[in-house]
Order: sequence, then C-alpha cells, then structure tokens
Amino acid sequence: MIFGMLCALSASVCYGTATVFQAVAARAAAGQGEGASRPGVDAALFVRAVRQWRYLLGLALDGAGFLLQVVALRLIPIYAVGAALAASLAVTAVLATRVLAVRLSRTEWGAVAVVCAGLAMLGFASGPEGRATAPPWLEWALLGTAAAVLLGGAAAGRLPGRSRALVLGVCAGLGFGVPEVAVRLLDRPSLTDPALYALLLGGAAAFLLLTSAFAHGSVTTATAGMVLAETIAPAVVGVVWLGDRTREGLAWLAVLGFAVSVAGALALARFGEVPAPASPIGADGSPPGGRNRP
Repeated sequence: MIFGMLCALSASVCYGTATVFQAVAARAAAGQGEGASRPGVDAALFVRAVRQWRYLLGLALDGAGFLLQVVALRLIPIYAVGAALAASLAVTAVLATRVLAVRLSRTEWGAVAVVCAGLAMLGFASGPEGRATAPPWLEWALLGTAAAVLLGGAAAGRLPGRSRALVLGVCAGLGFGVPEVAVRLLDRPSLTDPALYALLLGGAAAFLLLTSAFAHGSVTTATAGMVLAETIAPAVVGVVWLGDRTREGLAWLAVLGFAVSVAGALALARFGEVPAPASPIGADGSPPGGRNRP
C-alpha cells in the first residue's frame, strides 16, 4: 500500500513537472519561425517545440507518470490514485513560481498545503486494491462511456462561452477516468478485450476535448470540471463494482481526505494550463532569471 501511494504521488510529480517544461518549450517555440506571429492553430508549432530538450523531457515525464499510475492502480484503490493525480496541479503551481516567475497568492499557497494534508489523510486511511470480480458488462460500459465522451464533447463544442468550457472539461475528466478503471480490468490484455479499446479511446478523446476547452474557454472552469469528473466518477466505480475499501473504521478519514484533496486542487485550477510568466522567456526556452535556474 505504501509503495502504491508513493507511485501515485510520483506520477503526480511527473505530470506536474511535465506541464511546466512543456509550457516553457511551447512558448519559446511560439516565438520562433516565420509563423510565430500568426493567429490560430500553427501546425509547425509542435515540430518546433519537440526539437527542444525541455519538451522532450516533458514527454518522457508524461510516459514515466503513466507507468507509475498503472502500477499504483494495481496496488491501491482508484479513489486514492485519482486524488493523488489531482495533486499534480499543486506540483505545477509550485514549479511555476520558480521556473515561470508566477506569483501565488496566500490562498493558493494555502491550497497547496490543503492538498498535501488531504493526501496524507487519504494515504493513512486507504485500504488495499479491491479484489472484487468486475461484472462482465463493465468493460463494454467503459467502451460505451469513452464513445459517449467523444460524442458529448463534440456536441458541447457548440455551447456558448463558460458553459462550453465547463462541459468540455467534465467530458475530458470522464475520458481520463476511463483508463483508470480500464487498467484495473486488464489482467491479461488481448486484442479482443473491450477495456483495451476503452483505454485508448477514452484517453485520446480526453486530450482532444481538454485542448478544445483550453483553446475556446476559461482554463480555470475547464480544469475544475475535469478534476471533479476525473476523481469522483472512477472512485465511485472502484467502490461500488471493484471492491475498493478503506482501513477498518477509517472510512470517514478517507472521505475527508478525498474531499480536502480535491477541494485544494480546485483552488489551483488555473494551473490546468500554466499561466503566462511574469517576465519574458528567452527565445531559446530559458526561464526568467537566466539559464541556471531549474
């Protein structure tokens, strides 16, 4: 259990750190090339960004984070992993103060502390991974959910303003939640296993919808919807159908820790996409204050 929680927290650190490195590289890439000043989608932006070591390091950290997440999901309940992954917003926020010279308010520093306190309570109260046999229909339900997320997101793209960002964020959160459950069902993956296709479709749909939410609406609103859907929905599935439990007599502490962690993450929702730095980033991707800053 301790190892599983450490894997979940390590995945959170990987994801949060990757966000900052990729933000630095993408913004440096946006200042380069003939199409740098063009509005809208720049197809060459990714090519310019991926040539930078910071962006490649971010991708490597994302990959490491996913592997750690898979290990964690095989050892501890989904609700504990979900809350730990939401804490990646706290990691991003703290690193942004150093790398991007972003200033955190006292409320946001308090939210970072709240996330840490909630995770400590959750880690102490969490039981082992549930051992209940999943109902046969759950894999197909996951695949149907992944498809519904994609279709629902396409429809949500036509909504106005703030509601569009919220619905897209919720759909993206549900999409990210599908792989969390699918990993628990994939004991021996095969090409005929619906859970495998649910994992791939859910993850791809989530990235697509979250990108659309950030591009066409409030980052804070979209991230808040994503955090709520990504943590609560898979946690319910884990408890109801997969047998996830807490330590004897500590269900109240797990619920409190989960709620506190998610609430703290919501207070840091603006870091779903790293805010603009307080001072310019160099064209070579170096952070404010010189190349020697981490």
